[in-house]
Amino acid sequence: MIYRVIGVMSGSSLDGLDIVFAEFQENAGKWSYDIPKATCYSYNKEWIERLRTATSLNACDYQLLHSEFGHYIGKQINQFVEENSLHFQPALISSHGHTTFHLPSQKMTAQLGDGAAIAAQTALPVVSDLRALDVAFGGQGAPIVPIGEKLLLGDYDYFLNLGGIANISFRTEPYVAFDICAANRVLNMLASDAGREFDDGGAMAAQGKINEQLLRALNDLPYYKHRYPKSLANDFGTGVIYPLIKNSGSEVKDALRTYVEHIVVQINNSLTGSPDSHPDHNSQLLVTGGGAFNEFLMEQLTAKLNSLNISVIVPDTKLIKFKEAMIMAFIGVLRWRQEYNVISSVTGAVRDSINGALWIGQEA
Repeated sequence: MIYRVIGVMSGSSLDGLDIVFAEFQENAGKWSYDIPKATCYSYNKEWIERLRTATSLNACDYQLLHSEFGHYIGKQINQFVEENSLHFQPALISSHGHTTFHLPSQKMTAQLGDGAAIAAQTALPVVSDLRALDVAFGGQGAPIVPIGEKLLLGDYDYFLNLGGIANISFRTEPYVAFDICAANRVLNMLASDAGREFDDGGAMAAQGKINEQLLRALNDLPYYKHRYPKSLANDFGTGVIYPLIKNSGSEVKDALRTYVEHIVVQINNSLTGSPDSHPDHNSQLLVTGGGAFNEFLMEQLTAKLNSLNISVIVPDTKLIKFKEAMIMAFIGVLRWRQEYNVISSVTGAVRDSINGALWIGQEA
């Protein structure tokens, strides 16, 4: 059976809306995938600001933004279909939306981007709200990509995603994954202080020096002492990490160098400190997400993990950029098939669950 699906992801780094057209084939219980088409539509300054400040809105204005962003996603999908001549090919859309509130301790998570609005714009079935049921069952609702790593990308020992938030998965039984630390969201905020959208290749960080006092303060934050399952909301980076760095008085290049070191230290600690990790010879870590293009960060990480006999593997550009959007599409397929698509050993929920609200956009 072949499933042709559009997957949509808006990451915490606010760089844009990732859209993929993915094909999944199931044969005797084994899954394979292909990504024929994929793109990222960058947000303009207005959308960046509206998404960034969404949590400060009153309830009515938040719901209006939820609806408007859903219609925006639907229009972007229609543009994607038009530009890539995909008419009548996708049978399903699976949209993650943009995470705003994430309070799993209170059994609540929220992603902007109304699935009903997307379905109305595209006239296709839409799966949305991909984390909600796991959170209702007491889980963290994150990370949710491990189901795709487990069923689609099974040749690696560890999976590291360096997006707005860095998260890691361990190919163990039971499967384990958790958020490590804020990553690109903080690096991009620091780069913006120097008038740049991001630190291209880590060039500014490479010129800086580590602020040891700041590094200690970062590494001493309480979150890093918590055992998994655990997850981070976007405001950990924006409301905790960034102010701590700014209050240190560091120059931008030194702040960037220090934060790169912090990311590397926390990845290393995650690999060495987890009882479910067993670094040995021939272990491989697959790295995806925008941070994989930060050459300086990757150099520092590779050097650090060499001592653990872990090889850092950077895949092709398409998988680096669009792994998460592709797996969102796959989560939608599993929802359509009414199969478990979030793993409770990862999130801490009372059981595995079938996540996603289904909206039927086409005529009966």
